[in-house]
Amino acid sequence: MTDAPTPKKITMIVTKGSLDWAYPPFILATTAASLGHQVSLFFTFYGISLLKKDVSNLQISTLGNPAMQMPMMGMHMTMPNLMSALPGVDALCSSMMRSLIKKKGVASIGELREAAQELDIRFIACQMTLDLFEFTKDDLIDGVEYAGAASYIDIAAGSDINLFI
Repeated sequence: MTDAPTPKKITMIVTKGSLDWAYPPFILATTAASLGHQVSLFFTFYGISLLKKDVSNLQISTLGNPAMQMPMMGMHMTMPNLMSALPGVDALCSSMMRSLIKKKGVASIGELREAAQELDIRFIACQMTLDLFEFTKDDLIDGVEYAGAASYIDIAAGSDINLFI
């Protein structure tokens, strides 16, 4: 009789809070957890936005994202950085992205976040970031742990895989 393999421990530092940057940590975390791994997400700086109660209005930015291409009229349109200077462009692109996500049947960030919690993924909010940006625990969803960098380092030191997203 063989023993069941020990689940790998995975940690991720989540630093971005935009719509397009919200997908990688939640998709990777839920996939890893569904494969039996223990996952901890450490949300810091702008990543804290992904723990707010309402994530339905996350935005994307064309600025500094030269690889961004949106499918339009049967082709892929690249969004030049200059476009971000125009009022309303980021909101338009965000709306287009949400529409594309819905059309393609991709789960929303709220749905992915809920799935992550159901899979017992640890959500750890950086206390220093909360203090810095003057957020309170009431601003965030239930089920979040609060810790500092030293606590994250302890968790990461015992992990098999560490990712910075």
